[in-house]
Order: sequence, then structure tokens, then C-alpha cells
Amino acid sequence: MSGVLDASAQPGQDAKRGLTTTEIKANMTSGGNAAYHNFNNDFAHISDVNERRRLALAEIDKAPFGWYHVRAIMVAGIGFFTDSYDIFAVGLVTSLLGIVYFNGAIPSKYDTAIKVGTSAGTVVGQVGFGALADLLGRKKMYGFELILIIFTTLAQSLSSNSPSMSIVGLLVFWRVLMGIGIGGDYPLSAIITSEFATTKWRGFMMNAVFAMQGFGQLAAGIMLLIVTAAFKDSLELAAKPAACSTIPGCIAASDRMWRILIGFGAVPGCIALYFRLTIPETPRYTFDVEQDAEKAIADVDTYRNGHWGDGQVDDIARVQSRIEARAELEVPKASWSDFGKHYRQWKNLKVLLGCALSWFFLDIAFYGLGLNNAIILNAIGWSGGKNVYQIYYNTAVGNLILVLAGAVPGYWVSACIIDTVGRKPVQLFGFFTLTLLFCVIGFDFWHLSGASLMALYTLAQFFFNAGPNSTTFVVPGECFPTRYRSTSHGISAASGKIGAIIAQVVFGPLKTIGADPVKAKTDPRWTNPFIPHIMQIFALFMLMGFFSTFLIPETARKTLEELGGEETEKLSAESSPALSAMVEKKAEQGQGY
Repeated sequence: MSGVLDASAQPGQDAKRGLTTTEIKANMTSGGNAAYHNFNNDFAHISDVNERRRLALAEIDKAPFGWYHVRAIMVAGIGFFTDSYDIFAVGLVTSLLGIVYFNGAIPSKYDTAIKVGTSAGTVVGQVGFGALADLLGRKKMYGFELILIIFTTLAQSLSSNSPSMSIVGLLVFWRVLMGIGIGGDYPLSAIITSEFATTKWRGFMMNAVFAMQGFGQLAAGIMLLIVTAAFKDSLELAAKPAACSTIPGCIAASDRMWRILIGFGAVPGCIALYFRLTIPETPRYTFDVEQDAEKAIADVDTYRNGHWGDGQVDDIARVQSRIEARAELEVPKASWSDFGKHYRQWKNLKVLLGCALSWFFLDIAFYGLGLNNAIILNAIGWSGGKNVYQIYYNTAVGNLILVLAGAVPGYWVSACIIDTVGRKPVQLFGFFTLTLLFCVIGFDFWHLSGASLMALYTLAQFFFNAGPNSTTFVVPGECFPTRYRSTSHGISAASGKIGAIIAQVVFGPLKTIGADPVKAKTDPRWTNPFIPHIMQIFALFMLMGFFSTFLIPETARKTLEELGGEETEKLSAESSPALSAMVEKKAEQGQGY
């Protein structure tokens, strides 16, 4: 702070601002942590509320990338690791449930109910937590959704059949609640990361958080491999799942396997819970929604200095500052009437429509393609086996191959290019390429060899994650004003999840239209004869996503205030002597977040 004070001031007083040392200390706060710095104290000596806001936010926007950013990515990203693990693991768990409770194979309606239950809860969580984070604050909501995920994950792993209760009913109930927690993680992690990120690397930080989904999928495959190896002797007793359900040792092994697979999902959440519960409120929310300038600047300073928790501020100074801020701050206050007024303007509504529609079109094809993993695994020879152990071993290895070949590289390629190439070009190119890939798969499906189908499938997974699957998460976290940013992201994410539900409920059963079991014995095309047409429909949705992308703005290298229309005055190091001195001092010290 000394870099911005007047050295010629009398002891105990800032000559430029007329604040005594006691008054400055009264404006300071403590708190913050190793991932989220509290930026407050750097500007406690500045009396003008709007200038303090601009300086504090510029401090965040202009900070060089450092270890504090990495820690912030890990704290937010571990939630997406957990979310992805829980969603991906259930696809592996349902086959084990079939052995334990359904004599070998779970009925498709129960399988669909368990999976759709999660998606339905996610829609509620995305909209609900998104709105609550704007109404009550990011800090108050962050961590609560993780507690919900941890609790419901453990509850699932301890569920069982009883004379009065079906195991499917219990799992659907707990997975709906878990879905609410997972849904809440979307707007909260996206918004908190964007509001703490430096402008230059904001896209990378948000994309890196979302990319943890790839590692979550990878962890689910690895856990299946581990539990399969652990119960190898029991699983080798049966040649087929139906036979396993008649052998006590094999049933017991399968029962333990699905509980371990589900229960492990609570472990990473427990690791991150402390950091989420002690995170400071984002300075942008504190300034623009709570209009609490003293607290916002305290949190900025704490976060930048690497401390974990809230900044501390004198209560009397804080109350006085809030009274002044309400009269002086040049940022609109959130309200239902202002929300309606904001989105009645086409320039704002088209951005929300662009984000929501792009995510909706994407997830129909993204989740629809995932429903056909078994066909791809069969094509590359990683399905089936001479006993139950080999069946699950091949399933685990095959899924690891698919994730490592397409999903994980795609996420990180997107993270590396999103700030240099831009969000909009990445999304446009991704949708365009996916349109072509689905056309090739759809119109030439029965003439493709197993290797060709595998290559096209892997490319589709890559361009999903290196393109619109990443950008549809990033852009809604940037392009809306602070007072409605979380709600708008939640609406966009919920639109996508509705697309996922449509894919699971509608397109899953569609692939068997016209199936003929007799003809299928000699020609496998008659097992799922409608798949080529589904791929053609997906191509149409990708084309629609291409055109909906033109409704969104390019958000790279722009501040959140520019994008949200909240920038009341351009501020740069050249135009502000205080900021100039601070930037120069930090450059000399090599300080980052």
C-alpha cells in the first residue's frame, strides 16, 4: 500500500485523501486463504467509493498468473472432478446392480430412471443455486452444494433393498438430491473462478476447472479396474452376469464393488470442503450487489496475499461505507424489476439465448453419443469376455482408452487456446467440425470398419471437449453483469441438462426402432438399426449450435465490467497515478496472486 501513498504526508495521515492512519486501519480487513486473496487493504486509504472499486477490480484483472491461481483452480476443479466421477461411475454401477438385484441384468427402465434422476436434480440445482448465489452471495452457497454431494453419495453407497422399499427407488431419490448439489456446482464454480481470475488468463482458469471432469471420468475407470482386480477370484467363478447372480461369492463381490465405486466419490469432496467453506466473498459481488466497499477491498487484499478466509473490517467503518456506497456507487442495484428491464433489451436477451441454446444443442449430441459407448467398445474389441472378471476388466480398460484418447486431451487443448484464439472461434469451429463428423458417421455408418468408427468417435469426443463443451461453460460465466451472472449461468447450464435428459429419455430407446432379433443373429445391423438416423439428427443439432453461437459475444481479453456493461469509467495504469505506482511496485517485487 505504501506505493500509492503520498510520501510527503504528515505522520499518521494521507495528504491526498485526508485519512488518518487510524481511519485507514479501521478500513482494513483480515482473512483470505492460499487460493483466494483478499484485495481490500490495498485501497483502504481511498475515500471515493467508485475509485476504490475500480482500483480493487483492476488489481484482480491485471495481476500476473501465479500459484494462487493454480490453488483456486484446484479448489473449484475438485468439485467438477467429483461431479464427473459420480455421473460417469453410475454407468458402470448399474450393470453390477443388475447382478445383485435383478438376476443378471437391470431392466432398461430402471437403468434410465437412475441416470435421468441425476440429470433432473441437476436442472433444479443449476437454476436454484444460480439464483441463490445472486440473492444471498457466492460465499454463502459455496460449500453447501458440496456437502449435499458428499452426504448423498455416502447415502447411496449404504442403500439396500427391503420388503417396503426398492433399491431403485432409494437410488433415484438420493441421486436426484445429489444432482441438485452437482447442478449447484456449475454456476458457483464458474462464477467464483471468473470473478477472482485475471483478465488475461480467465478463460484458461475457467476451462481448467471444467477440464477436471476428464480426470473424474478417468478416476471412475481406474476405480472399476481396481475393484475388479480386488475381487478377481470371486468374479472368475461365473461365466456370465446371470450366472454370477446365482453364486453367493460372486454376488457378494458385485455388491461390494458397486458400493465402493459410489462411495469413493465422497473422498475428493471431503478434501476440498474446508477451502470452499472458508472462501471469501468475491469482491465484485461485495461491491456491486452488497455495495459493501470496505469488505470488498479487504477480501481483495486477503486473497492476493495468499490468506484463506474473509477479510476483517471495522464494523463502524463498514456500516458508514455501505451508507455512502448506496448513494455514490455507479452500479445498478439488483431487483426483479431491473432483471426484467435488463433482459427486455434484445442486446442482453440474445446473449442469454445464445448461451442457453448452444448448451442445449450441444448436450443432446454429447450425452447421446455417450449412450453408444458399448457399441464402440465392441468395435475395438474391449467388451465381453469368458467370465465376469474379464467382462468388467475389458469394460474398465475400454472406457479408459476412450477417455484418454478423446476427452482428456480435448479439455486441455481448449484450455490452452481459449485465451489466444478466443471463445467464439473455438466454439464455431467445434460445432462445424462436429456437424461434419456426425454426417460421416450417420450416412456411412454400416460401411465403416471398427477402426474407422473408433477414429471418428474419438475425434468427436475430442472436438466436443476442445470446442463447445468447454466454451458453453466458460462464456456464461463472463458475459453477464455481476448482479445476474450466477442466475444467467444457471439458466444456460440447465438448458444444456434438459438437452441431456432428452438424449437419455428419447434417443436411448430410439436406436432399437425396427430391431429384429432373428435377423440380428446373422446381421448385427438389425440390433440397433436406427443408430445411423440418430447420428444424422445429431448433425442437425450441431449445425443449429453453429448458428446459435453468433448470438454470443467474444469475451476474451475483456474485463467482466466491460462485458456486463458495468464499467463506469475506463481505468488504466497510465490514467491513474495510484494504480500506476502499485503496478510498478508489484512488477519490481514479482508479485502475483
